[in-house]
Amino acid sequence: MTIEPTQDADVAQASNDSAHTQADRIEALKGELEQIRAESLRERADLDNQRKRLARDIDMARKFANERLLSELLPLFDSLEAGLLVAPVADPLREGMELTLRQLHRIAENNGLAEVAPAPGDSFDPERHQAMSMVPAQGVPPGTVAQLFQKGYLLNDRLLRPALVVVAEHD
Repeated sequence: MTIEPTQDADVAQASNDSAHTQADRIEALKGELEQIRAESLRERADLDNQRKRLARDIDMARKFANERLLSELLPLFDSLEAGLLVAPVADPLREGMELTLRQLHRIAENNGLAEVAPAPGDSFDPERHQAMSMVPAQGVPPGTVAQLFQKGYLLNDRLLRPALVVVAEHD
């Protein structure tokens, strides 16, 4: 059997087309593989970000889970402190109130509560203080706290209640 020249050319062309088709197929597969790798990396990064976000949310939930309870205790602190201001000095009832208040403060501090109680002359901080009024004040620099009406509180560095203050006027 003899192969005619046109058949040789056809076989060579078919072989050449087959080689191009295989090379094109290999390039297409390489491109697909690269795309799958990139998608896998993106999915891993998304999963890692989701894990971090969930851990942050859990941490925030732990830090502020007792926010409602501590907020409801603030009037109790205020009442005990007001009672101590008018209680006689050598009264056993006063000593009991002081002990109770110290215990409540210790429990609250262990749960992240901190007082905001600026003294006269401390800088006015609009982030933590609420100005009730401004008054001319002797011996207190202008723009500073002249008087504290009510203590404020922070829960894990988040303002729970601002301190109510009177601010010294500028001359």
